[in-house]
Amino acid sequence: MAYSPNDLSVLAYSNGFTLWHYTTTDAAATVDTAGYFNAASDMVRVGDMVFANCTTAGTAEAGIFLVRANTAGVVDVANLTPVGASNTD
Repeated sequence: MAYSPNDLSVLAYSNGFTLWHYTTTDAAATVDTAGYFNAASDMVRVGDMVFANCTTAGTAEAGIFLVRANTAGVVDVANLTPVGASNTD
């Protein structure tokens, strides 16, 4: 699959920082590939954070991506920092 603009939404904006939410059936490893968010290069800024729900059609991965670079329309996010990765019963 590929980036879907309808699945990226703003959660909060303040002082030039935007907190985003993105949901996708793509795996986190696919989403953190340089260029995945290129179609959003006019919206996302370096330092923005993206709360993400990935692999929504299988074993869910959730976490935060940090926008590391946005140069000449090429967006790169850091690897997913997992949230809720472990569950101790």
